[in-house]
Amino acid sequence: MADLREQLERGLTDHYRIERELGRGGMAVVYLAQDLRHERPVALKVLLPELAATLGPERFQREIRLAARLQHPHILTVHDSGEAAGRLWFTMPFVEGESLRDRLRRERQLPVEDALRIAREAASALDYAHRHGVVHRDIKPENILLTADGDTLVADFGIARAIGGEDGLTQTGLAIGTPAYMSPEQAAGDNALDARTDLYSLAAVLYEMLAGEAPWTGPTTQSIMAKRLSEPPPSVRAVRPNVTAAVDDAIRRALAPVAADRFATAAQFAQTLHSTVAPTTPLPTLVAAAPAAEARPAPPATPPSGRRRFPLAAAALVIGLLIGAGVLFAWRRTGAGADAAGSGSSVLAVLPFENLGPSEDEYFADGVTDAVRGKLAAVPSVQVIARSSSAPYKKANKPAEQIARELGARYLLTGTVRWEKGAGGASRVLVSPELVEVSPGSAPKTRWQEPFDASITDVFQVQADVATRVAQALGATLGSGERKALEAPPTNNLAAYDAYLKGEEISGSLGVIDPLLLRQAMGYYEQAVALDSTFSLAWAQLSRTHSFLYGLSEPTPEDARAALAAAERVVALSPDHPEARIALGNYYQTVEKDLPRALDQYTQGQRLAPNNANLLTAAAFAEVGLGRWDAAEQHYRRAQTLDPGSVPTTRRLAAVLAWLRRYPEARIMVDRALALAPTNLVVVLTKAELYLAQGDLAGAQRTLRAVPGQVEPTALVAFMATYDDLYWILDEEQQQLLLRLTPRQFDNNRAGWGLVLAQTYALRGDMPHARAYADSARMVFEDQLRATPQDAQLHALLGLANAYLGRKAEAIREGVKGVEMLPVTKDAFGGPYQQLQLVRIYILAGEPEKALDQLEPLLRIPYRLSPGWLKIDPAFDPLRKNPRFQKLVEGTA
Repeated sequence: MADLREQLERGLTDHYRIERELGRGGMAVVYLAQDLRHERPVALKVLLPELAATLGPERFQREIRLAARLQHPHILTVHDSGEAAGRLWFTMPFVEGESLRDRLRRERQLPVEDALRIAREAASALDYAHRHGVVHRDIKPENILLTADGDTLVADFGIARAIGGEDGLTQTGLAIGTPAYMSPEQAAGDNALDARTDLYSLAAVLYEMLAGEAPWTGPTTQSIMAKRLSEPPPSVRAVRPNVTAAVDDAIRRALAPVAADRFATAAQFAQTLHSTVAPTTPLPTLVAAAPAAEARPAPPATPPSGRRRFPLAAAALVIGLLIGAGVLFAWRRTGAGADAAGSGSSVLAVLPFENLGPSEDEYFADGVTDAVRGKLAAVPSVQVIARSSSAPYKKANKPAEQIARELGARYLLTGTVRWEKGAGGASRVLVSPELVEVSPGSAPKTRWQEPFDASITDVFQVQADVATRVAQALGATLGSGERKALEAPPTNNLAAYDAYLKGEEISGSLGVIDPLLLRQAMGYYEQAVALDSTFSLAWAQLSRTHSFLYGLSEPTPEDARAALAAAERVVALSPDHPEARIALGNYYQTVEKDLPRALDQYTQGQRLAPNNANLLTAAAFAEVGLGRWDAAEQHYRRAQTLDPGSVPTTRRLAAVLAWLRRYPEARIMVDRALALAPTNLVVVLTKAELYLAQGDLAGAQRTLRAVPGQVEPTALVAFMATYDDLYWILDEEQQQLLLRLTPRQFDNNRAGWGLVLAQTYALRGDMPHARAYADSARMVFEDQLRATPQDAQLHALLGLANAYLGRKAEAIREGVKGVEMLPVTKDAFGGPYQQLQLVRIYILAGEPEKALDQLEPLLRIPYRLSPGWLKIDPAFDPLRKNPRFQKLVEGTA
């Protein structure tokens, strides 16, 4: 991009001086520039090559002339246009202020009066443009600017087309517009667009300003359009009851799927928006108690054995599952909803119970919710949406119909919890649950509601009673076995239960991959089993925590022994409990690398709980390692229907599809995961690798630049440099930051830190520094191997460190040992990583033919490597002129 900027400046020397990049999108790059002739700042917009090539200079100038004729107080006009360095450009006034998107990111929902004023001013601009024969066709928050003085400006008329024109942009085959705001006719490719398409888009923007989300959202354009055509326009009053009925009706009319049913002009729409705020009315009971989207930890994710396991510090590794308020699961309607209907089971979502006590009691309310959910999940005829999908609705201000639709559920269980702590240790718990049935086309109905007021010592009985009454209300037949399971308390020791709940709160029910938080939670799990040695759930979480730490951080014999002992304790106490099988399976998979035994444990658990999403995803991951790709895909997709909000499940499915080189399908899944969790660095890495597999380094780097600002730059660069060795996709500034990091950013694992810096310095041609850090890593790896000599990955990484030191024989010996200990035939997920390290070792050792002997098979099996990847990865530069390598790159080997 620096070269392009220089070329542009040479072509614009007489008129403009480019100062800095302001932003980029799907059509253009925008720069802040100085108009030298008029001594004023301007926004210089340079079209991307594909758009410019499709338009051509003549058509581009016709479109710009249309925009330049628009002179209106609320339109950002065009100053100038031309061609430089083979790129088409135009300039607009530089506006001091922000875009509407920037403000929505900051505030999410705008005051009603502000939202209506912005919409009226934008409508005024559009009405003027429409009367002059121009349709904007891409109205969205990014193209509405808010000046420092409070005025509204509609930008980007530079890509508009004349109403009724025969050679507009649609003739080129380009899809101009943004799916969340496109009218149905625009998304369908209708060339005869008129003013009413902009009216639809503006109404969608106004809805988002008031509701905090677009009226319809989804993972794909197709899913959004399906919802628009199958569902009536939503009412904003369900979210903002102080909006007048007149304004609500106006928005819904403007969102009509048929253009003829909308307002005829933008001026008519603007006129209806002068009614502002209605008297405040109480929200419906369910909406008031409904949970809101908030940051939640990602669901349990056993670290893949093929990934580098040098974790980052706490701030880097708490990868939150941030579910935006507008994320809908339209794709679920043919998934879980159809499956549930076909099987006749009752699909229930247990939403987080609201804590009516002080904030420090939040963990207790969450614990009651999880206990009730867990008991109901054991009832065979009731299909319960998993925790990771329902938990993000905590404090969500959404109607019951919307929540049920998003989760594919027919029933919602909500409730409130108050823990009243009396004098002298006397405490009571008050639980008020409500079971609501949500049917399409009718208002939600309360199926059952009953308050419970009991001594804290009876909290387990309350949980059992709530679960039993809900099951009965759903028509479940409860035999003696089911009743016994519902009534069984997790422990008889309240202090142990309290410690367990505190551990669950810290770890997000083992949903974080931060070693620091896991160790904190582990202390509470240990306290729980110390207080009650028969507490199965606490033993299970303690086992899984040790297994996760073994895989995430420095592997130690102590973690391995503790993980096995705790898992065996769970099996002895509760052999028929699914958590026992998950715990023991996690141990076999993460510590022993014994995938058949792990899968056997998960399969046993599935026989006990066929609708347990955690068991399905665990089984799928084991099946990937065993090379059972079709079975893994089926289990992941089944898990998605049970847990539609699970980021790990969606991301892992994306990785499977990418490894199978089904890139378009993988892109859909990874974008879905990223929409759910934009700060989850594992998802970001997966999307970056998808671009790399297709030979698109720029796309991978754009993915890193798009990471939200709340992710610390140190966390981003350390994560990418560590996992799967992606240090080479970092730009210059990121590499400089990486080289300033200390072991603290790597969970104080000096081996991981040293090897990352060694590789980065080698990439930059600084071999003295590369050898120094490689030697630091070598010494720590050797110490680690003395404690865990059977760890294949440590051998491979020690070999790589030796290769950078020029110790050829030692490097090859350790690399070969890593492959022999964990071959692809034993682990189709972790094995390829060991083999790739051996490839790199042979390259560094000057053995190109041996490197190719190991590399060629990796291109014939499911893996992230591809001909496109080989083209851009600098690790393979020494092989570029080798005929065997050239055939791999060409895909002819």
